[in-house]
Amino acid sequence: MRFVFLGLPGAGKGTQARVLSERLGIPQISTGDTLREAVQEGTPFGIQARIFMDRGEYVPDGVMVELVDERLHEPDASKGFILDGFPRTVPQARALEEVLQTSGAPLDAVVQFLITDDIAIRRITGRFTCPLCKRTYHQEWRPPANDRLCDVDGTPLGKRDDEDTLTVKRRLAIYRDQTQPLEAFYAERELLRSVDAAAPFAEVSERMFTTLQDLL
Repeated sequence: MRFVFLGLPGAGKGTQARVLSERLGIPQISTGDTLREAVQEGTPFGIQARIFMDRGEYVPDGVMVELVDERLHEPDASKGFILDGFPRTVPQARALEEVLQTSGAPLDAVVQFLITDDIAIRRITGRFTCPLCKRTYHQEWRPPANDRLCDVDGTPLGKRDDEDTLTVKRRLAIYRDQTQPLEAFYAERELLRSVDAAAPFAEVSERMFTTLQDLL
């Protein structure tokens, strides 16, 4: 199974990708996590990417396509994958299409998680993330059992630099401009499936499974 997850920042793509990844035994490939790890480690790629990420902007297409192409050729992705955070633009989607056509393994579905801008802002600005296991929490909807400590490994939770209100609003505007056209792109290819994500985590998971039930 090969999927792409779309949606506004804060729509829960990463969380739901982990749920589906565990159910199907295929990797969740989060380009956002890959980028942040490179930034944290101070690699040449990370230094270049941070300039864009700190402004809430997307990393250039050419760099991202090369990164994803390399990742999809790793052994754990041979039976399928869930792309979370890529593609972000129509040119990236066309490049991904070419990569998958070459390997004879096209996408099975593109899942679009739907929320409003107001919900996105509330979710992101109240979010905390474990730097070790990448599990996310929320001060309002899903707080950790112990204040600011990961329930899984006890690591102190942190906030990303791009999760303040002004940067989030900028990210939403960029999504509307650059990523939203992907909806029409994938609808034309009869791959797009929508999930109402303005609900608690478990309910959204059930809606996702229902939407994909013919493929699972």
